Amino acid sequence: MLCADIVGYSRLMGTDEEGTHAALTTIWRDIVDPRIEECKGKLVRRMGDGLVVEFRSATDAVVCALAIQESRRAPPIEIPPERQIQFPGSARPTGVLLTFSRIFNL
Repeated sequence: MLCADIVGYSRLMGTDEEGTHAALTTIWRDIVDPRIEECKGKLVRRMGDGLVVEFRSATDAVVCALAIQESRRAPPIEIPPERQIQFPGSARPTGVLLTFSRIFNL
């Protein structure tokens, strides 16, 4: 599993809701979604500033998290630090329980 969310999302949305939403949509489309596909992940759920992705192995999840982080390493210089969208990822090598269309960490 890979879980990711945006650092300071509420603050960013409070400062510039439309700009934050547009930037996040671009990041999902241009960076995150292609990396998930490259690493053979399955998007389980996206909610606001976060997502949960299922992988066949913990290694695949870590490789994906690192690829996303590498792609986000150097945000455009014209974006001030307080407006930059950053998200840490965590990959969990634990079991999961799938029921209907939900996923639970064990």
